[in-house]
Amino acid sequence: MLHIVDDEEVIRDALCWLAQTRGIAVAAYEDGQAFLDALGERVGIAAEGECLLLDMRMPRLAGLPLFETLHARGLSAQLPVIFLTGHADVPMAVDALKRGAFDFFEKPFNDNKLMDRVEEALAASRAALAGVAVQQRLANLSAREREVLELILEGRMNKVIADQLGISMRTVEVHRAHIFEKMGVKTAVELARLLR
Repeated sequence: MLHIVDDEEVIRDALCWLAQTRGIAVAAYEDGQAFLDALGERVGIAAEGECLLLDMRMPRLAGLPLFETLHARGLSAQLPVIFLTGHADVPMAVDALKRGAFDFFEKPFNDNKLMDRVEEALAASRAALAGVAVQQRLANLSAREREVLELILEGRMNKVIADQLGISMRTVEVHRAHIFEKMGVKTAVELARLLR
């Protein structure tokens, strides 16, 4: 989902059309406050990823204060922000990028380059979400399951793991089954790919 926050209706309409030509779901807002109102108390991002095209200068709530609000809510890593402005200056762009913005475009912009970056931002959002999901799954493992996991990732066989940890082979098999179930994989190869 692409969220467009810009106070110029003609810009919102053009960006919505551009996104739709690429098959990107889109929603538009007239200013930062309208976006925050729509976001509500949500603390997570949709699994298909989300991106925010954000105008720097708007009435009510401008781009940088909105970006800071999203950062304070812990959403900036999963919701990449691409700033747009008709009044760019180099220090403003540098500051936005230092604060973690995904990119910065000055109006008028190249439509294709902007939409390419939107697609890259959506891919980055999906990757960040996948990383969070993996970390949550890892957090559900017991201390012993984490020990077994490390040895599985080293390519150790059940018997070697059992000897190394001083437990029975059957216990290793039970831990392995629990690890695979909690991590949502069926094989050690899938597990290794997931944790790469």
